[in-house]
Amino acid sequence: MSAELSSIIDFIRYGASLFGRAGLTFGHNFDNALDESTQLVLHALHLQHDIGPAYGQAKLTADEKQAVLALFQRRVDERIPACYLTGEAWFAGLSFKSDARALVPRSPIAELIESGFEPWLGGLPVERALDLCTGSGCIAIAMAHYNPEWQVDGVDISDSALSLAAENKTRLHASNCTLIQSNLFAALAGKRYDLIVTNPPYVTNDETDALPQEYSHEPDLGLRAGDDGLDFALKILRDAPEHLSENGLLVCEVGESEQHLIKLLPEVPFAWVEFKVGQMGIFVIDRNDILAHHEKIQHFADLRH
Repeated sequence: MSAELSSIIDFIRYGASLFGRAGLTFGHNFDNALDESTQLVLHALHLQHDIGPAYGQAKLTADEKQAVLALFQRRVDERIPACYLTGEAWFAGLSFKSDARALVPRSPIAELIESGFEPWLGGLPVERALDLCTGSGCIAIAMAHYNPEWQVDGVDISDSALSLAAENKTRLHASNCTLIQSNLFAALAGKRYDLIVTNPPYVTNDETDALPQEYSHEPDLGLRAGDDGLDFALKILRDAPEHLSENGLLVCEVGESEQHLIKLLPEVPFAWVEFKVGQMGIFVIDRNDILAHHEKIQHFADLRH
């Protein structure tokens, strides 16, 4: 079969067809078979992701063919996300190391980072920013990269995730980013931020149990968030005012649990961000609006374990 395939384009097309026949699930940095196949082919050939289209007709050697096909086979047989196979994921235009110590970077918060969190900040000056549940460090490090005048803290409970984040901090020279081990705000006493950004676990127990095999390679700690997916988001809402500056802003991703949150707290004025592809379950709220409804938020948060 490999004799019938010769060029880079041949192998990219073949990989996409193979993945389609195998019924793979996409959603880890790439959302379709063709892009994943491209990523794996270029990785196996040690080529940059932005290689010019003229190279598409370049022929592969016998050894290169075997390397590409072996990578394809692992993707199909083991259902490992492509980013874990290549060890790289792109987020906010930056290349991050990616492995099973943390979720594959894929949050639409990248779009907010690249737009400077406008119009949501409304020109509010930011000196200190926090990325809560930082995982691989992608949000914290991207914020630090694009805003070198900010001091950014990246916080996570997982030592393994923080070790990966530390490697990414070095990889991207994010000297204005500090990594802290903490269970949410527990180790942040006395610290205040102008902007808190968080992509906490928000997948319901039932949804986590039913996820495709690809997701089983990611840490369960980064996904599971109780029966309605709000175990962490409610605690973050409850405790955020203590760590936000007077006019500080909270940006929080809750994904498909958006409707659960709206139903639970219908009177809270969450502003749901419209992205290029529509709403993605990310809200923005300022400190004063949280405080105005804090009694009810605290009631529901305190019911969580």
